[in-house]
Amino acid sequence: MTTTTTTCEVETRSVAETLRGLLASCDAASTAAVVQFVERLQDAHHAQLRAAIEAARRGNPKNESVSRAQLDLLVRQLEEAQAAAASADAEVGDTEESPTSTADQKLRGAAALPPKPDETKPRKPPPRRRPLPPELPRIDNFIRVPDLERPCPRCGVERQTCGHEVTEIIDIVPAQAIVRRDMREKVACKNTVCDGSMTCAPLGDKVIAGGAYGARLVGDLIVSKFEDALPLYRQHERYARLGFDMPLASMGDQIGWGTDLLSPIARALVEEVLQSDVMHADGTSMPVLDKDSPKGIKLGAMWGYVGVSIHVVDGRAVQDLRAAYIYNVTAKAKGQRPGEQGPAEMLERRRKARKPFVCVDAAGIFDASFKIAGLVEIACNMHGRRYFKKALDADDKRAALPLQAYKKIYLVEEKVRGKPPDEVLAARQAESQPVFDELLAWCREYQKHEPPKSLLGKAVGYFVRNAMALGRFLDDGTLPIDNGIVERLHREVAVGRRNYLFCGSDAGAERAAIAYTVLGTCKLLGINPLEYLADVLPTLARGISIARDLPRLMPAAWKAAQAPAA
Repeated sequence: MTTTTTTCEVETRSVAETLRGLLASCDAASTAAVVQFVERLQDAHHAQLRAAIEAARRGNPKNESVSRAQLDLLVRQLEEAQAAAASADAEVGDTEESPTSTADQKLRGAAALPPKPDETKPRKPPPRRRPLPPELPRIDNFIRVPDLERPCPRCGVERQTCGHEVTEIIDIVPAQAIVRRDMREKVACKNTVCDGSMTCAPLGDKVIAGGAYGARLVGDLIVSKFEDALPLYRQHERYARLGFDMPLASMGDQIGWGTDLLSPIARALVEEVLQSDVMHADGTSMPVLDKDSPKGIKLGAMWGYVGVSIHVVDGRAVQDLRAAYIYNVTAKAKGQRPGEQGPAEMLERRRKARKPFVCVDAAGIFDASFKIAGLVEIACNMHGRRYFKKALDADDKRAALPLQAYKKIYLVEEKVRGKPPDEVLAARQAESQPVFDELLAWCREYQKHEPPKSLLGKAVGYFVRNAMALGRFLDDGTLPIDNGIVERLHREVAVGRRNYLFCGSDAGAERAAIAYTVLGTCKLLGINPLEYLADVLPTLARGISIARDLPRLMPAAWKAAQAPAA
């Protein structure tokens, strides 16, 4: 920090001396005013740089968590500072309490976190080793007693095996590239009258007729690129280590053909998302090569949607989840190409289907859609909380109180997770509603006194503007508190975008959306995506009837069909 400060001071003096030389012909007062103004700009710029360096040293700036201990300390420091300020005011005869102090006291009381569990009780000792997964296959590794130790030490007779002491060790069997030889049986009639009538077994499962690659290999290519975010050149290196040199062009072709086969499933998943009780929506950018763009690349949008329907089974709430991704050539609300479905078209389809609930992040792109009757906006409290976290990161300790309020609200959500909607609603109204109401009152009071462009001013402004949508979860036990389920699904897209940098064309981005749709749904349903693709791709390649065959190939139906055999 000393080096940075010294460098900043040298730069400031250098700029000031240059300006003095340029303004030598001006009067002294004008020169001093200009130099002083530039010095202030330099100081402000250097202060920003120091703050950025300090934030980087503190750790990952994207980490939005604040521990309970941190909140307790910050709230206590805020309370002590306010008490000291009140004492100083009292000394000069000002005993009237400010409105913001009153709001602080009320929110502090409402947001008080429940006491920690008694940590003085003796805890059960943790297991010495976590048990290994029982579903994994067991391979016996027989270890023989050495020959020198086999004779009996008393009589010298060789001892016989009387059992085995078993120790389980987790290990892996390395992947292996194989050549599958499809031995198609040929049968012929022995009756000479039939003139040697002969028939042959059908072709083995392949993704493309006449192709040389099996369905599991194609499935592995798709999963590795879009789930594990491995670019094709890395997959090429991985296969080369297995002794199989697969050309990059062939890898790209197989992924393209495989995702094309999956398109009926992806389209059906979009329809299932639209028919769900609650639809989550959020977008993320996707760079795409474009020769007509000045920079040779344009910025498209990958819109992610998650459908959630809740059913009560044996007294527990079970979520029926679906994911869908749709690529748009721009980030605009409406699709810019014939047949393109932007978020505006998706929300309109929800409205026509009389499925009103949509959870979004209160971005302006959705405003026009929610002005039309028939849709109900559920705002994301993760975003509401995020603005207060930014204010706290800028060392505004006043933001600790709303963060503590959110901490208490999310503790209630954690407590009721998996419970029936009526129990969730009862807990929210009894425990979360008072905290939310007090937080809203606190924001309204601070909005009167805080500059709207300060970080805290932006946070309270966002909360007040979207208070009705942010509090929607308090009125219905089936509604979500935030949009986190689709934002977490974006991680695969974001990591993949960072690794493979861009899509080669709009068609490539559309195929990526198909892959993210199918793989995202598999992830939400807890399905092994490779096993799923290896099973359904050959069926799709043989040709299916959409009405007859597609329902059993959907991820949820496929998972249910696998359950009895598991």
